[in-house]
Amino acid sequence: MTPAAELARALRAGDRRALSKAITLVESTRPVDRGAARELLGLLGPAGATSWRIGVTGVPGAGKSTLIDALGEQAIRAGRRVAVLAVDPSSRQTGGSVLGDKTRMSRLAAEACAYVRPSPTLGVLGGIAARTRESITLCEAAGYDLIFVETVGVGQSEEQVASLVDCVLLLLLSGAGDEISSMKRGILEAADVIAFNKADGERAASASHDASALRSSLAVSRGRRTPPVLVVSALQGTGVTELWDSLCAHHSQAESLGEFGARRTRQRTEYFSAAFDEALQDALSRRPGAALARRAAEASVQDGTASPWEAAQRLVSALLPEPDSSDGQ
Repeated sequence: MTPAAELARALRAGDRRALSKAITLVESTRPVDRGAARELLGLLGPAGATSWRIGVTGVPGAGKSTLIDALGEQAIRAGRRVAVLAVDPSSRQTGGSVLGDKTRMSRLAAEACAYVRPSPTLGVLGGIAARTRESITLCEAAGYDLIFVETVGVGQSEEQVASLVDCVLLLLLSGAGDEISSMKRGILEAADVIAFNKADGERAASASHDASALRSSLAVSRGRRTPPVLVVSALQGTGVTELWDSLCAHHSQAESLGEFGARRTRQRTEYFSAAFDEALQDALSRRPGAALARRAAEASVQDGTASPWEAAQRLVSALLPEPDSSDGQ
């Protein structure tokens, strides 16, 4: 039995250490690990359709980790096994990440039926990590039936998480009018459920006011598809049960209307497109002379003798020459 097969067997048995090892494997960029990761994912097969995936995004400082900790407790009481994939930003200078989400999810981190995994973005835009899709598949294979994906929290580009999950929960803060305005054509349009968090103390009244104003605005912009807008305090626990009930209601409605299956179909198609692009790039990079040809193309861009588009086209033409039309005659 190969190491990948052993890992797949342990993963299906619900081994938490195997899950951590598997996610580390799929996140690795080493060529030998990439081959083992592909073997592992092939052995596990297509992701199941019985899990529930919730993306949690929003403005920085909205309390995403604290709220996930509280929602996770609700889910566990409802009989769910919970996995959290928390994405942390990576430094452009060093490539390092803080990866401190476990410290803000102290209750879930201590639960036997919960798993919390922070991952770095490694330069990937859209609020998610490079291998979040694969990590979701691994968590589901290990028996976790509710997957939270916590995004970086950078604003408008975060709608990328919608291509991975069944429900997008958007967290906002009262008084953040500029941030909300900047997201009108981004994540705000992709949100399925919206909550104003940290609605406690002096912020309680303003949060209720902002939530009411947003409901009115969304009723105009989104009509019948207006998402519920709630007010919560993850720190105090107020409104968390109502938010959990709202998420469950969205899930039940999506299943009854056939939207759940349609969304998963779109996700599989997008996953295929991303996998095809990666496989094609990998195949091109392994062709004879590919490294030398790429360095030459990069040099032509750096010295200004070719535009990036021209250099890329020439590189592709060199690695994948056009077929001879006479071959078909």
